[in-house]
Amino acid sequence: MHDWSNFKSTLIAGGVLAFVSACGEASAPNGSQGSAGSGAMSAGATGVSGGGAGGTAQGQGQAGSAAGGSAAGSAAGGAPGQAGASSEGGASSGAGGSVSGGASGSGSGGKSSGGASSGGASGAGSAGSAGAAGASPVSCPTKVLPAGNTNRTLQVGGKSRSYVLHVPSAYKGTAPVPLIVDFHGHGGTGVGQANDSPYPKVVDADGVLMAFPTAIGDWNMGPCCADDVDDIGFAKALVSEVESLGCVDPKRVYATGFSMGGAMSHQLACRATDLFAAIAPAAFDLLEEHLATCKPTRPITVITFRGTKDDLALYNGGLSNLVRPIHFLGAINGMKKWAELNGCTGQAKDLGNNCQGFSAEQCPSGVESIVCSKTGGGHEQGNATLGWPVLKRHQLP
Repeated sequence: MHDWSNFKSTLIAGGVLAFVSACGEASAPNGSQGSAGSGAMSAGATGVSGGGAGGTAQGQGQAGSAAGGSAAGSAAGGAPGQAGASSEGGASSGAGGSVSGGASGSGSGGKSSGGASSGGASGAGSAGSAGAAGASPVSCPTKVLPAGNTNRTLQVGGKSRSYVLHVPSAYKGTAPVPLIVDFHGHGGTGVGQANDSPYPKVVDADGVLMAFPTAIGDWNMGPCCADDVDDIGFAKALVSEVESLGCVDPKRVYATGFSMGGAMSHQLACRATDLFAAIAPAAFDLLEEHLATCKPTRPITVITFRGTKDDLALYNGGLSNLVRPIHFLGAINGMKKWAELNGCTGQAKDLGNNCQGFSAEQCPSGVESIVCSKTGGGHEQGNATLGWPVLKRHQLP
């Protein structure tokens, strides 16, 4: 009996040690990062279409160790990992094809002793919206913004600045959504652009927040046209405030604008690529005067809308006295200049819908440089039906 008891004790101890060893290989004791939902974007999208046809954008994510496929990883040594999933959850479609979302929430996988997934939840992210490994999930404010337009002010550089915050009825405040900042043209206001912009009726159904800022006289877009006004600082302060008020995905902030507002979009792409994921200016190109100072810190997608009969922002380029003498590169040359700044290769292609440019597979990081021309069009707003599918397939790295 004594020998048998010793044998049983040895057998049990050996089994426990084997179990502990196996667990140790499956988890990092000091809280290694669980694999997060990576926002992988396919190079895709060689065409521009209102329905968002193009390459598939997807992001797959796995939670940390999770029993039965739940999203939470084990919490020893760090916060639970989250399943990489659509920020909206459920099925979603748009630019880059149709994708299905997994559990609602950003695909960031904080620290978890689970390390490798054990039956963790997984799903395809909406338009590559799942976050990178280790990224902090967005914390949505407790107070949900009411639907409608609200006039707001903030102080920037000792000046009172105003904007209109547009909240669609589809916004629920429970999951991060994109933010679009839409700049008015010369002589306009944020209130006027909120009424004239083509974007709300296209993006409202997606719950996208929009902000319509107002210039002090005109926009300071570099070489023109409001000296001693920090409009880049204003744009950054505005985004920061809206992020504090609403549930905004900081990787999906976009800029658009008409005329001088389009100029502001270009200026932000030149100098604020850390904040804006992509831009869609209308009725304005890069200027010759921009070239010395336009130094984007990373490649950025630009889709520009132009009318071939625009007699203010000259379609073929040249001198214009829109506000003060400035020199437009022209619609096609402006698109090619953005392709050059982005490091794209090859030749511009016909992308359909009267759009041409450089597709994702031609450019670093899968960005795009596109111009869409309206034959016989004048100095007018852009086409959100074409613009939004392009914008929303891009996010900050």
